[in-house]
Amino acid sequence: MHPPRRALRTLGAALAATAMAAVVDPNLAFAQSANGPQPSTIAQPAKKARPAQGGQQAPAQPPPIDFTADQVTYDSERGLIRATGNVEAVRQDTQLFAETIIYDQPNDLMTAIGEVVIAEPTGETLFGDRVELTGDLKTGLVNNLRAILKDGARLSANRARLENGNRTVGREGTYTPCDVCAENPARPPLWQIRAAKVVHDREERTITLNDAWLEVGGFPTLYTPYLSLPDPTVKRKSGFVTPSFGSSSDFGPFIQTPYFWAISPSEDATITPWWRLQEPPVLEGEYRRDLEHGIIAGTGSVTSDSDQGARGHIFARGRYDIDEMWRAGADLYRASDRTYLRQYDFSDDRTLTSRLYAEAFNNQSYFVANTYAFDELSSDINQSSVPFVLPQLSFYGNVNGPFDSRLLMHTDALSLVRDDGQDTRRLSQRVQWDVPMRGAIGDMYTFSTAFWADGYEVNDFVPPGDSRNFNGFSGRAFPQVGVDWRLPLVKAGTSVQQLLQPRIEFIAAPDAGNPNRIPDEDSQSFEFDETNLFGFDRFAGLDVVEPGARFNYGLEWDLFANNGASASVILGQVYRFKQSDVFPENSGLTENFSDYVAAVDLSPTPWFDLLYRTRVDKDNFSPRRNEIGSRIGVDALSLDARYVFFAKGDEFSKGREEVSLALRTQWTRYWSSQIYGIRDLSGGGVWRRAGLRLMYEDECIEASAEFRRKDYNEQDLQPSNAFIVRIGLKTLGAFGGGFKP
Repeated sequence: MHPPRRALRTLGAALAATAMAAVVDPNLAFAQSANGPQPSTIAQPAKKARPAQGGQQAPAQPPPIDFTADQVTYDSERGLIRATGNVEAVRQDTQLFAETIIYDQPNDLMTAIGEVVIAEPTGETLFGDRVELTGDLKTGLVNNLRAILKDGARLSANRARLENGNRTVGREGTYTPCDVCAENPARPPLWQIRAAKVVHDREERTITLNDAWLEVGGFPTLYTPYLSLPDPTVKRKSGFVTPSFGSSSDFGPFIQTPYFWAISPSEDATITPWWRLQEPPVLEGEYRRDLEHGIIAGTGSVTSDSDQGARGHIFARGRYDIDEMWRAGADLYRASDRTYLRQYDFSDDRTLTSRLYAEAFNNQSYFVANTYAFDELSSDINQSSVPFVLPQLSFYGNVNGPFDSRLLMHTDALSLVRDDGQDTRRLSQRVQWDVPMRGAIGDMYTFSTAFWADGYEVNDFVPPGDSRNFNGFSGRAFPQVGVDWRLPLVKAGTSVQQLLQPRIEFIAAPDAGNPNRIPDEDSQSFEFDETNLFGFDRFAGLDVVEPGARFNYGLEWDLFANNGASASVILGQVYRFKQSDVFPENSGLTENFSDYVAAVDLSPTPWFDLLYRTRVDKDNFSPRRNEIGSRIGVDALSLDARYVFFAKGDEFSKGREEVSLALRTQWTRYWSSQIYGIRDLSGGGVWRRAGLRLMYEDECIEASAEFRRKDYNEQDLQPSNAFIVRIGLKTLGAFGGGFKP
């Protein structure tokens, strides 16, 4: 509220009188205005000035105190300044508000009375009934202290001492991150710590409590003689993290007690023991380090159980940027046995790939040198037949030529070594030249020529249809030419833009290109879809080429709206002049006319997105593959759903049909839940993985309860259930419990 007109006149008179006093006392100066109260300045007590010697200047005076108030009086005999009514005092970045401030200028002491508020530059706010401070507003005593820290946590004390602006020591105090109840401020918070001594050290960035009780709902529940917490300015500090309690049908009741170790500002580790009643403990760890030009990170675990003995895993990666062009790195992914990762919920991957690499790149080229080691976790694959890649060297380059043409190059050298089976060494060179042209009606042509050359040396290779091993050299030269035609039809509206584009591609290539003495190492997995409808190369690898002349044709449609909505559709087919057995059976490409492939991507609003991909039999239009993925909803309620269907005899010999769901709900500001699951529709309708999670989180507590089930039957994996509860007290720690369902 603004001061009344009479108070303004009184203040003007007081300022005038003070200004006259300032003539007598040069250490005191006030600003004044006939229009009302203005900020004033109180200088520090002056010390006797010493004459400068040797050209040196006298020490600078401490910064003054700027203040505003409704009324100011000055006692010149005792050097007392009294400011009353909406007083605000500022020295540097510290602000003090009170009903009354009395400043003892000779002793440089300030007393603030009545609803005192001190706003610190660190983001903290202190409240008190009466505060006695030194003139720098850094040291003093506070009656009935209440403090709000930077993160909203609260400290209180009956009486507190402020020390040099970086330390607060309180007696008979409390600490809690919980908000005060708006309806009943006297009600105890959900939890707080009541201590005989509370110390907030801003230099050490810690909050320590001595002789402390944890109170829940106002009732003492746990005692500790000493407790230390990081203050809100600390983002990383060593200490125990929220533990997890629960029970699993795989290994019974357990508790996980993570400990976070902040080794340095750029390095940390987390060590998590799993304490189990029915089996020996599990030791899990994570390490992270940021280098000046790279990173190192890794996770791992080790344990021993009664059935298989020692078990464990390691996932680690590192990368170093040598300069702006070159970098090198390594990835290490290994597990002790085929089922460990899935049994302990570390990963569902069936193949672990370790890699050592170096790479270089610029605007027109990319080079990479790789070595690979694969750890196969599927029970139907013999690990001794899995190759080591020692090494693979690949170079990709493109050069812009005349008439907007482009020359693409790919050079690849590969060496595969096996403990049991064939060894392969390959050198490949692929060159492609693209020349775009524009037609008379706005249509676009791209004329392309390509030449592929591959040389192989193999040992212990058994060619298809032969029972004898082949050792020696083989190779091929494979030229191709093609023309790609498209007609972009654009419809531009004020709010919606559309593009309709029919496309036809003709490719001519030799009818033969895959000699029996060339092994297929990298093209065994093949899927025909809209992503490889066009182009010279339909295979993911280099060992198999697509022979014969063919037409690839399709229709593309895209829509873009100013409000962010979008849609796209692609539909296409392949016609081959001669049938080929180079593709897998039931791949949709073995006959002259291929199956139809299509994809639809719709995003009409920010809360809905749909992706549909399919392959349809050309004869009876029955689906050979269906994939539907969708996300519907907003933060309050959202559903992620995915359906996958592969016909029998297709890429998966037994067929595959499954659906996965994840429903997330935010019931209120604090309560949320999640239901998730993967159901195998082709294997008896079994839920391979399912779970329910309920979560609560506010400013001072976070809690969750989760039930999850896995239904796998492979080697030592059996259907299992687990129930886990976590209850965490923010900034403090956590506790939890669980039961075996």
